[in-house]
Amino acid sequence: METIKLRSHIGADGVLQIQTSTELKDTLVEVVVIVQPLPDNEVARAEEVQPRYNAWGKKVTKKSIGSAVVRMQELRREVALDQTSVRSMIEEGRRF
Repeated sequence: METIKLRSHIGADGVLQIQTSTELKDTLVEVVVIVQPLPDNEVARAEEVQPRYNAWGKKVTKKSIGSAVVRMQELRREVALDQTSVRSMIEEGRRF
């Protein structure tokens, strides 16, 4: 017997969706679900916005997102090809 405890959210439609992995495969099982609403203080804590971090472990902020977008636009301009270069590449590809 395996006991799994998890927290989930019931949406406005009243449907509880549970997805979890288990080591059991291709077998008949009995599942018992106990639904217990959380106290208000735990619900408020769960709804608090959790900080997000990027791949380098730095906190994601509006400023960091804005500077990332600016840098991507700069890179796009740096690597952009002019139309004559694109045409010559197309012609070069047709030769093969």
